[in-house]
Amino acid sequence: MGIVELLLIAIGLAMDAFAVSVGKGITLQRVEPRHALTTGLWFGGFQGLMPIVGYFLGQSFADYVTNIDHWIAFGLLTIIGLNMIRETLWGDEESHNADFGFKTMLVMAIATSIDALAIGITIAFIGIEIWIPAIIIGIVTLLLSAIGVYLGSLFGSRLGAKAGILGGIILIAIGLKILIEHLWA
Repeated sequence: MGIVELLLIAIGLAMDAFAVSVGKGITLQRVEPRHALTTGLWFGGFQGLMPIVGYFLGQSFADYVTNIDHWIAFGLLTIIGLNMIRETLWGDEESHNADFGFKTMLVMAIATSIDALAIGITIAFIGIEIWIPAIIIGIVTLLLSAIGVYLGSLFGSRLGAKAGILGGIILIAIGLKILIEHLWA
């Protein structure tokens, strides 16, 4: 897996957090750097941590599924992508609240990083090391989440919906690429 693919995965994963960040920015009367930093650190931290957890879970049973790992990777990425699109189109408005407290941010960081756990499992099946992908995913999410808070205050909710759909499409496309590469290799 090359750097371009890793960046696309990171961007795709970050779209949930980005959309929530845009929602948080929409709710603020005045955006301050601490809002962007808090959001970026929570979301980026969890997005970087969850693939590591998923990776070690995936490694524990990767030997049993090596003949179908490409199908599992495709399935997981497709499910994650479709779920992101579904939540964007028909989700609730829960993510649009101005609270930056510990409990609120913890719940939202976990909720937006569950997909990254599945990506970690997928990376274990592919057989590459997790550290660089986890760092890239965390940093990209941190940056996009911080930017999302500012963009939310500038452009409103229209951008958040487009970000979730784009993220889902990117993840589905990467899953399809993995499947095609393994079937025709």
